[in-house]
Amino acid sequence: MNKEIMIIGTKESFLIKSLERKMGEAGLACFFCKCEINAINRELDRAYLIAFYLDSTEHIRNDVFHFVAEQVSDRHLEVALIGERADTDEARKLLPGHCILEVFGRPLDADAFIHVMETNFHLEKSVEARKRILIVDDDTTYMGVIRDWLRDAYSVALANSGMQAITYLSKNPVDLILLDYEMPVTSGPQVLKMLRSEPTMAQIPVIFLTGHNDKESVMEVVSLKPAGYLLKTIQRGDLLKELKLFFQSR
Repeated sequence: MNKEIMIIGTKESFLIKSLERKMGEAGLACFFCKCEINAINRELDRAYLIAFYLDSTEHIRNDVFHFVAEQVSDRHLEVALIGERADTDEARKLLPGHCILEVFGRPLDADAFIHVMETNFHLEKSVEARKRILIVDDDTTYMGVIRDWLRDAYSVALANSGMQAITYLSKNPVDLILLDYEMPVTSGPQVLKMLRSEPTMAQIPVIFLTGHNDKESVMEVVSLKPAGYLLKTIQRGDLLKELKLFFQSR
């Protein structure tokens, strides 16, 4: 099934219908969904991106945002926000920062919005041809930065805990995991041990992202055969170079 852009709003107003028409003319498949949990849940499998159309006169309940926040994290979807500054600021507090694609003010610049949607659409369509990387880190801000660095060259998914990573990997194949060494609850080495004990995940290469390059940290996991170690202070160009060399060597 071809995925579409889901536009969530309190009602399918004239402005939303006009936006849908312009997106259709640009070749972007989209559909409107009323901002109710049951309606969103019913239609979410159709979406590869969500656009919230926020109207100051129609309040969207916080439980809707909380539900969407859980879903976009689990499904690795992105969200675009459209609305007045006060409304988009409030929505940003309730949604995962690393999942927010762009924020658009009102009145909406439809051409600018469609340009961003077209760019995202082409990235989405080319995803199958790219290597798939899962980034696992409890620091969502850092994950967002790394995702932005890699998204033009790779298909990137995010997980903010070891258990979220395991859940994702049980349903989605990846070519490489970039794993934070130091995480609360389940550390990077513990996550790697869990992966190595699962037959379907045991062969996935793992590169550690670490703030330390000491011998003790390396020796702790050497028997689990990670594919390498990268310092978190690495710069964008160096990271892209390291990943290119890694995939060329396999």
